Amino acid sequence: MTGPALTARRYHDHAHAAPSGVLRLTYEARFLRRKVIALTDGRDVLIDLPQTTSLNHGGVLITTQGAEIAVEAAAEPLIEVTGDALARIAWHVGNRHTPCQIESGRLLIQPDHVIVDMLARIGAATREVCEPFTPEGGAYGHGRTHGHDHGHGHGHGHDHTHGHGHDH
Repeated sequence: MTGPALTARRYHDHAHAAPSGVLRLTYEARFLRRKVIALTDGRDVLIDLPQTTSLNHGGVLITTQGAEIAVEAAAEPLIEVTGDALARIAWHVGNRHTPCQIESGRLLIQPDHVIVDMLARIGAATREVCEPFTPEGGAYGHGRTHGHDHGHGHGHGHDHTHGHGHDH
């Protein structure tokens, strides 16, 4: 028995070249360190990162051969939140440390009957949808909003300068 032909040991927040494959995962599945996962074309890749990392939509995994694998957010069940006082509603969602995708006329959150009940009590309208979920990162940098890591070590696990106009 042979293992995956591809191994990815580094992650980058943005692409530098055309991807050699696409990894499409839900929000929870995009938080990982070591796992074999199938790409959209059926090939397997061993993801073996130095630490647990939040893979963001639009980021890339870099294989040991130097190829880039694009990370995409998969459609998943969510709750769409709307209302006349959307800023106030967003404050209540954030006050509960709930991952939230903020758009001009709506919020998207993961299904949670307790939060949905609270939202109804403050005048929000909710409905079930199935869409990619790309919530806001933490206030102290990129990464997940839960916990108190303040973004240290999440996402960008290397230091180097690229020759195309920007540094990391």
